[in-house]
Amino acid sequence: MFENLTEKLNTVFKKLKGRGTLNEENIKAAMKDIRMALLEADVNFKVTKEFIADVSEQAIGQTVLDSISPGQQIVKIVHDRLVELMGKESGHLNISNRFPAPVMLIGLQGCGKTTTAAKLTRHLSNLNHRVSMVSADVYRPAAIEQLKILGEDINADVFDSKNEKDPVKICVRAVEDAKANGFDTLIIDTAGRLHIDDELMDELKRIKEIINPSEVLFVADAMTGQDAVSVAEKFDGLLGIDGIVLTKMDGDARGGAALSLRKVTGKPIKFIGMGEKTDALEVFHPERMASRILGMGDILTLVEKAQTTLDQKAAKELEKKIRKNSFTLDDLKKQLAQVKKMGSLQDILGMMPGIGKIKALKNASPDEGELVKTTAIIDSMTKKERANYKIINGQRRKRIARGSGTTVQDVNRVLKNYIEMRKMMKKLTKGGMKSMMRGDLPFK
Repeated sequence: MFENLTEKLNTVFKKLKGRGTLNEENIKAAMKDIRMALLEADVNFKVTKEFIADVSEQAIGQTVLDSISPGQQIVKIVHDRLVELMGKESGHLNISNRFPAPVMLIGLQGCGKTTTAAKLTRHLSNLNHRVSMVSADVYRPAAIEQLKILGEDINADVFDSKNEKDPVKICVRAVEDAKANGFDTLIIDTAGRLHIDDELMDELKRIKEIINPSEVLFVADAMTGQDAVSVAEKFDGLLGIDGIVLTKMDGDARGGAALSLRKVTGKPIKFIGMGEKTDALEVFHPERMASRILGMGDILTLVEKAQTTLDQKAAKELEKKIRKNSFTLDDLKKQLAQVKKMGSLQDILGMMPGIGKIKALKNASPDEGELVKTTAIIDSMTKKERANYKIINGQRRKRIARGSGTTVQDVNRVLKNYIEMRKMMKKLTKGGMKSMMRGDLPFK
């Protein structure tokens, strides 16, 4: 997610921070590079133009030019503008004023509505909501059956439409059933089309008019880039939406949709889908996302994931170790072993500060070959070596390489990458997020 954009922005910032002083000329050159990076990330042209104009205006100000570290000041400006671009505050579902509260999912065919229905149900259930789901898609073969299978997987209720062919009647009966059985939230999975047409919109309008949902969420496929933005704009104009769920973010290395949707539609991104599994749904936090884009990681979301998948004691221990900068190689191994529970490898590692420097892990293939090698190397170390990497001299490295079936170069790389991670974690613990926001990053 955002991999290409992050690399390009970091290259720009590295050049800026390499200069002792800045002037309008080299700032304009940097802005040109940032503009190209955004456009290559498939960010909307008008959004890019306004973003660059806004950043340029502040970057050329005397406060920045006269500061001790102008390059870092520009990093902070870019970060703050990214947060504004994506909406400043996190989006929340408005489901507290209805019983049951219907949440209507809309979007084109193939965008991931049915899977999102299950993910959202699981997310709300973890927050102690009683949630039921219903499929109002009577056209797509096996759509209702798919939702039932997902419901069984997460142990959630799915309303049985009993061969009813009218989507509106299905939704009405589902609301009545949810109320009668004490469900406080009803997730409605609606039908989609390959493109917007009058028949689809008329059906969705009838459902919305009769059901009066608490939330209408547009489900957009991040992989479609600016097409997702234009479709969202049309759906909002014809039907009216309250928020957006951006799916398949784990497969989108550009990120243009995420950076354009709020500005173009005026509606917040409330959730992002980070994989196919039902637990792969995250609340969208603009500030955390801006940090990810700038290569700062996302410790808060990482800890939250740990709290929902690990026991509380283990989660608190992880947070404590990160804050005290006492993260050992043993801890690294333990956390990597939890990846399967916490989500995809790329997703979890992407939240760790400085992970962009760890090529072996960042580019890990689906078979996790590099991860296996890293784990084998750590396993070949003694308990003292895992607790204190500084004692691992040349002879020890040779022994570890022989024991793990790898090379000394492999061992050196794992240790170097681990040290880089500790440095980044120390940035967080010493100066907190404020120092990170100042742009005090070890770009090398």
